[in-house]
Amino acid sequence: MMKELPPDVERLIDAALSEDLGEGDVTCAFFVPEDSRSRGAVVARETGVVAGIDVARAVFARMDPKLEAVPKKVDGDAVAHGDIVIALEGATRSILSAERTALNFLQRMSGVATLTSRYVGKTAGTRAEILDTRKTIPGWRTLDKAAVRAGGGTNHRIGLYDRAMVKDNHLLAGGRKERTLADLQEAIRRLREAKPGVKVELEADRLSQVEEFLTLEGVDFVLLDNMILEELEEAVAMNEAAGRPVLLEASGGVNLDTVAGIAATGVDFISVGALTHSAPALDLALDLDP
Repeated sequence: MMKELPPDVERLIDAALSEDLGEGDVTCAFFVPEDSRSRGAVVARETGVVAGIDVARAVFARMDPKLEAVPKKVDGDAVAHGDIVIALEGATRSILSAERTALNFLQRMSGVATLTSRYVGKTAGTRAEILDTRKTIPGWRTLDKAAVRAGGGTNHRIGLYDRAMVKDNHLLAGGRKERTLADLQEAIRRLREAKPGVKVELEADRLSQVEEFLTLEGVDFVLLDNMILEELEEAVAMNEAAGRPVLLEASGGVNLDTVAGIAATGVDFISVGALTHSAPALDLALDLDP
């Protein structure tokens, strides 16, 4: 039984197939016999973590409901070269016409999951969770976020609607040098009253801001932006001394070489835009049996 996909993903699959097929697959129409049937498999060509298996299967099913696309792995599974991810059987034309679209989804999502798993592995033994960002391919956010989860990461806010994230530009808006603490407290109060389920996060780029933000009521997270390790450690100590009223997120300058050191400072979260804007595709291929 294939898992039901969200409507936005179903629409994305339709658009991707339409983009690729156009008026029809001329190669299959003229070079593959109409009654040809084949067995084959989507296989891994390198080590990584797979994601997007149900999406790829949905592509094959949309192309031809009679195609059998049997999963041999689940999202989040590790794979090595030669591992079968999906076994296929059915009309050869259908398999080959759906191949590229299915692989595009599967390779992209598996690449995100694989990169995420590497970051997660670097933070083992710490309290830090690896977060994604909104730096996703337009229209792909649901899939990019799902791939991060498959790699062991944690989703940050989905969009502008599910968390208030007050950054430096918000603080400078309106022609004033910076909002006062009283201004911020009043804005938080109004938000809590109007939308009680929405979390509040404030961005701090210096320790004096962290100290101020810890005095406010109704703040759930403080984002520590582009701080060096010593500053991160001091921010964690300040939060501990205040009874941990907020959760701390580190951002900026994060890569596979620096993430372990950042995690060791004691922050709760580390956000990494690279998970979704710079992940290389995982090498997967479709092989038909001779």
